[in-house]
Amino acid sequence: MRGRLNALGEHLGTQLWPLPTLGVGLAIALGVGLPQLDAQIYDDLPPWLRNHLFGGEAGAARTVLDAIASSLITVTALTFSLTVVTLQLASSQFSPRLLRTFTRDRFVQITLALFLATFTYALTVLRTVRATSGAQEVFVPQASVTMAFLLTLASVLSLVLFLSHLAQEIRVETMLRNVHANADQTIRRLLPEPPSPRTQATAPPRPPANAVPLPAGTSGFLTAVDEVSLLAAAVEADAVVLIQRHPGSSLIAGTPVGFGWPQSARPFPPDILTRLRQRVATAISTGFERTGAQDIGFGLRQLTDVATKALSPGINDPTTAVHALSHSSALLCELAGRDLAPRLLHDDQGQVRVVLCRPQLGDLLELAVAQPRRYGANDPFVLARLSSLLRELAWCAGHEHRQTVADQLARLRTTIAAQDFDATERAWLAELTEQVDQALDGRWTPGGNTS
Repeated sequence: MRGRLNALGEHLGTQLWPLPTLGVGLAIALGVGLPQLDAQIYDDLPPWLRNHLFGGEAGAARTVLDAIASSLITVTALTFSLTVVTLQLASSQFSPRLLRTFTRDRFVQITLALFLATFTYALTVLRTVRATSGAQEVFVPQASVTMAFLLTLASVLSLVLFLSHLAQEIRVETMLRNVHANADQTIRRLLPEPPSPRTQATAPPRPPANAVPLPAGTSGFLTAVDEVSLLAAAVEADAVVLIQRHPGSSLIAGTPVGFGWPQSARPFPPDILTRLRQRVATAISTGFERTGAQDIGFGLRQLTDVATKALSPGINDPTTAVHALSHSSALLCELAGRDLAPRLLHDDQGQVRVVLCRPQLGDLLELAVAQPRRYGANDPFVLARLSSLLRELAWCAGHEHRQTVADQLARLRTTIAAQDFDATERAWLAELTEQVDQALDGRWTPGGNTS
């Protein structure tokens, strides 16, 4: 259930409509209720307060409210247009997977909500203004019109701040920082600190010969795993469930996502096996895109996309690629200090019932460096930053990850050797790769500036 709630919260957080819709609803309620309250308490207000309220006649009130409504809908259209242009720029210039970073921006959502709420409130209050017409009594809700004026001032201020905020948000440094912050938050929320050396980690059970495959129910990206439902399904079937695919993986309906096997030596009865497969498929949520709800590699995927896009001939911005690799290095060093072992879920008797695999550091490192190494092979500064990344990771990672870094270093050296660099560039890159070897041996020497 927690996994589904996280996925739902991630989905709603990246939509532009929830907060504006809530703002419109509150504006309607305020536009209906405040004029009624205005009619009841206006005569009881102190004179100093009434002097600060709107003092015009019905015609003036209608003119003010009409001007507010017409101007706010124009400003709202302008805001939406600027937001769409920003999304298009981010998609074409950096990566389509950065759009979630913009659509989840609370400042943009609140600004749109304020504009639409002010427009809706002005229209709602406008219907209550009455002039002399036969037996109809004159009514001008002074406090309500004053509130519309205050909301308009807030909207004007928000427009100025929105333009400044938008200019800041479309900077690549800001986008990389936001991706890094979101990924770091996901890592800290999902991955625990590694167990102490004195603590004996429980080895996950391995599938026996009688393990049966558990197919995915729908196609798409694995976005969330409902741990409570999986554990209940395993206990009900008296089984152990191993989910080998992790959030972020692409699933095809009918293909296995893991295995299940009974606790006893006897095979599953057909009805129990069918029920287990149905419940496992239901507990695994899929979507049409990757999200950061449970996907610890999504941030690295976004950063790698930015680096790869920057290295494309159409963009040709290796500096951005180097900056993206710096953020990737920080995330990899954070991941190296976390427990990436499979997550084990136990029943009430303490027996392991569910095993949830996580991506390993080698897989995440490959995700971060493989494409930048390939597409930036002819740029010595990109290769230098990749060397520094491996050096930093070698220094932060434990001995168990030494071979992973060493394998990537060997591939990087092969890439460097295949390029047509001059003698100075080759000597510089050779020095940097040598420093990776030193970091693997626990030594950090001066030099090797890649900035």
